[in-house]
Amino acid sequence: MSVGYVMLVHTALGRAAQVARHWAQSGCPVVIHADANVPDAEFIPFRESLADLENVLFVGQRQRCDWGTWGIVGATIDAATQMLEAYPDLGHVYLASGSCLPLRPVPELVAYLAERPRTDFIESVTIEDVRWSKGGFDHERFALRFPFSFKRQRFLFDHFVEFQRKLGVKRHLPEGLVPHLGSQWWCLSRRTLDAILKDPRREEYDRFFRNVWIPDESYFQSLARLHSQRIESRSLTLSKFDHQGKPHTFYDDHLQLLRRSDCFVARKIWPRAERLYSSFLSNDPSVTKNAEPSPGKIDRLFAKASETRLRGRPGLYMQSRFPVQERDNARSAGPYSVFEGFDHLFENFESWLAKVTGCRVHGHLFSPGRVEFAAGEKVFNGGLSDSASLRDYNPCGFLTNLVWNTRGERQCLMYGPQDNQHPEGFMASDPNAQISVITGAWAIGLYRTNITSEVVRKEAARLQRIEQAHVEVLRSRWAKARIRIWNLAEFIEAPMDNLQEVLDEISLHGPRRLTEVPRLADLSGFGRFLQQLKNDGMNLHMAGDFPAGLAPAPLNPQARPYLVK
Repeated sequence: MSVGYVMLVHTALGRAAQVARHWAQSGCPVVIHADANVPDAEFIPFRESLADLENVLFVGQRQRCDWGTWGIVGATIDAATQMLEAYPDLGHVYLASGSCLPLRPVPELVAYLAERPRTDFIESVTIEDVRWSKGGFDHERFALRFPFSFKRQRFLFDHFVEFQRKLGVKRHLPEGLVPHLGSQWWCLSRRTLDAILKDPRREEYDRFFRNVWIPDESYFQSLARLHSQRIESRSLTLSKFDHQGKPHTFYDDHLQLLRRSDCFVARKIWPRAERLYSSFLSNDPSVTKNAEPSPGKIDRLFAKASETRLRGRPGLYMQSRFPVQERDNARSAGPYSVFEGFDHLFENFESWLAKVTGCRVHGHLFSPGRVEFAAGEKVFNGGLSDSASLRDYNPCGFLTNLVWNTRGERQCLMYGPQDNQHPEGFMASDPNAQISVITGAWAIGLYRTNITSEVVRKEAARLQRIEQAHVEVLRSRWAKARIRIWNLAEFIEAPMDNLQEVLDEISLHGPRRLTEVPRLADLSGFGRFLQQLKNDGMNLHMAGDFPAGLAPAPLNPQARPYLVK
C-alpha cells in the first residue's frame, strides 16, 4: 500500500461514507475521525454502514472540532497516529474531509506518489512572504493566545484579544521554529509524518500551538519544515476561497471545471451534487490523465467570479453594494442615448428616430407629470409604472431598472431642464450613456406659447439657470459618458452633419443612404423673440448668437449623401 486516507467528518455523513467506501474498495486504508459534536444517533449508523470494510477504522476518542481551535489538529494527530500504527507499509498519508471528492482514479494517485516516495505535498509559506489571512491575524496569531472559540465565544474572543494588546502580550516561539502557513489539506510521506508525531519536543510544540489561532493551517505546515527531505509547497486537493476566506462550494454545474483542474481531490462539494458524485466515484481507466495537478488553470475563472461578487454586474445592484457610488464600474447594464433639445428643434423627432435607428425611443421619462414611455405605455418592462411619484422615489434606480430589463435593445430618451434633474449626475458618470445636448432649444417651446412676456421671461430665466448647472455637470472632469454639446445657433448651421455624428453610434441597421430627414420646427420670428427677451432684461445666452432675422433653411437630404449606420 502506498497511500492511506485520514478523514475528518462532521456533517453530510452519508456522502462521507460513500467516499470512504470508494477509497477502501480501491485498496487504500481509511481512518475516520468524527467530530464529537456529531450526535450518537447519527454517528452510530454512519459507523455501522462501513462495518463490512476491514480497512476502514474509526478513532475511538472523538474530539470537539470547533473552527479555528486545537481540536482539529488533535483529531488529525489521533487519526494519523492510528493510521501509522495499523498500516506500517504505507508510503503517504492523505488528509481529507468528509466533503472531499476524488476527481481522478485512485490508481493514478497511487502511481503518482510511488514515483515521489520522499516528497511531501503541503502548502507551507512563511508569514513574511505572503498575507495569508483574510481580515484576520498574521503575526498576532502566534504572538497572542486564543483559548476561546471564534464562532461560539465571539464576545470572549474579541475582548481577550484586545486585553492582550493593551497589556503588550507577546509569546515567544519555540527555539528553532519558523512559523509557516498553508492549506489544511496535505499529503505527507510516512517518514515525515512519523518524525512529526515522534519528535522529542512535540509536547512543547503542542503546548505552543494549542493557543495559536487556526492551528490547522500552521501546525503541520511549520513542523514539516523541520523534518521533511523534500517539500512541494502545494496541495493535491483543489480548495478555493473567496475574498472573505470562506471556501467555495462546488455544485453539479462545476463538473467540467473540476475535470480541467487535474487535481486528485476537491473540496468543498455540495452534498446534493448527484452528478459530481456519480461521475467521479469511479476508477474507470478511460479517464486516466497522468497529468500534473494544475489548479492554476482555473484561477482565472475564480478571479472573475470574485470580481463579479465584489463589484457586481454593470447595472445590477445588491443590498450591500448599492450605496457605493464610487466603484469604477458602469452604472447601467447597457448603452442608452439621451437627447436634449432635439424634440423641440425637430417635429415628430421621436417617431423619426425610432424608424431610422430601430431603437426604442421614449419621450421625457423624467417629466414632472408622468413617465412618457414609448408608444404611451403605462407599464413598461420589469413592471415599471408611468407614475411620476413612484419614479421620483429613486430616479436613478428607475433608469437602472429600465436599462437592465431591456438588455439587448438600446433605449433612447428625451431630457431637458423642465425634467427631474436628480439623475443628471448618474447619467454623466455612466460610461454606457450617450448624451447629446442642444442648449437653449427649450426656448422654442416658450416661443410657441401665447403668454405674457413677463411670465415667459421668468420661466426662461429659471430654465436657463437649470440648464447652465446641468452643462457644468456634463463638463466636469468626472463625467464618463459620451457627451456632445452644441448651442442652438451652432447646431442649425449644419444640423444633419451634427445629427449624423450622433446616429452613427446608435443605429441598429447597416450603412444606408438617408432618404428621410426630420423636419425642422418653424423658427420664423424666433430670433426676434430672443431679442425681445433681451430687451425685457433677460439674456438667453444658452441659445448662442442667434441674430434677430435668422431663420434656418429647410433640410435637403439630396444635398449630401448622409449615411446612417
